[in-house]
Amino acid sequence: EHNKWKSFLGICIINILFFVLMLAYRNWHPDYTSMPIYNKLKISKASHSITPIKDSQHFMVSAFIDHRLDGTIRVISIIDRHNLQPLYCAYCTIEHDCKEAETDVWIHSDHFGFPFHVSDVICKGKHVQDATRVLISTKPSLDNETHQYLPIQNRVISETFKFNFTVCISNLFGDYNNVLQYAQTIEMYKLLGVQRVVIYNTSCGPDLEKLLKHYEREGIVEIVPWPIDTFLNPSPGWNFKEHKGDIHYYGQLTTLNECIYRHMYQSKYVLLNDIDEIIVPYKYANLPSLMKNLQDEHPNVGVFLIENHIFPKTQFEDSGRFKRPEWRNISGINIMEHIYREPARKNVFNPKKMIVNPRMVEQTSVHSSLKNFGETYHVPFDVCRIVHVRVPLQGHLTKEQLAVDKKVWDFEQELVPNVDKALESSGLLRPNS
Repeated sequence: EHNKWKSFLGICIINILFFVLMLAYRNWHPDYTSMPIYNKLKISKASHSITPIKDSQHFMVSAFIDHRLDGTIRVISIIDRHNLQPLYCAYCTIEHDCKEAETDVWIHSDHFGFPFHVSDVICKGKHVQDATRVLISTKPSLDNETHQYLPIQNRVISETFKFNFTVCISNLFGDYNNVLQYAQTIEMYKLLGVQRVVIYNTSCGPDLEKLLKHYEREGIVEIVPWPIDTFLNPSPGWNFKEHKGDIHYYGQLTTLNECIYRHMYQSKYVLLNDIDEIIVPYKYANLPSLMKNLQDEHPNVGVFLIENHIFPKTQFEDSGRFKRPEWRNISGINIMEHIYREPARKNVFNPKKMIVNPRMVEQTSVHSSLKNFGETYHVPFDVCRIVHVRVPLQGHLTKEQLAVDKKVWDFEQELVPNVDKALESSGLLRPNS
């Protein structure tokens, strides 16, 4: 009887020791998947569109709930590909109930050789759909210092949209002051059915800044400050070997992806193109009628590729009908004067731009989607094309070798007075001048 009691006592002691050891192990190896942290964590709102991640070479840009991936938190970031390290996310509810989680870092594939590139930092925690703010950290547990957080957007799925068409213009930089072409582009887009144009602005010329402020007051333009040159040495080009720098084309790929997520539940469609490009329907009167027909014919398509066509700014139409004295002192290109289009070249890549359903795109590059949830469709040239007035790519061609394309003249009656009004409201054109 005494031996049985000793055996029972020994088993109890072993179980207690095992339990204590397991508890100690758990304390030393916490489950970061949903580990509670300071309930009263000191958090301040990030004040810029680019936020450095402490103790790293990386940056946070913006955060979104991705309902297509089981409601996970996706933080669009700029990651130094050559200095990868474990990253953690702290996500908090409106009551400051905060948890930490491990992350996956998805670096987009189209980095063009640059060391810094747009990436998705995915928080792998539980109950993230209740979070209202998030920050990325290099440490598995945060101290009680004040930390900058990102507000989490797209927390609610919307079936109705504030805008039908939003244009995402990536990256104004340098002393870009092409006022006349920009005003004509915005007014063309308004006539075509666009309700919002998003500009990521690093810097621009003084006259263009006046015009941007006018359009911002009007409500058509949303300006997102983009001080990328404060944090990195941005490249003015796309090829690392040729243009050098830390990041591709002033972070163009970051802003394009950010714009898609920013307007995922605000806009039915998003157009991705440069500031000197206009996506113009040719077979239909405007963008709503174009997309209704395209979507009816191709219901599973979420990415529509639009061909880019060059209208050389060196070739002018002969009559001079749009060489208006009112615009003589306005800086920039007058697209109405350039009606000659370069022919397509066989066996030469024609870079396309896109009209996308943002809810069907996960990652995008400049000329194509990298990851999407639907199909892709190449829109025929005669249905829709890009009017791109710029320096020629086939400069050896004479005017007679170019095609005449007067599509923008179809908008003359409304376009010209609307441009005048915008320039007047910006203080760049005197009334009745």
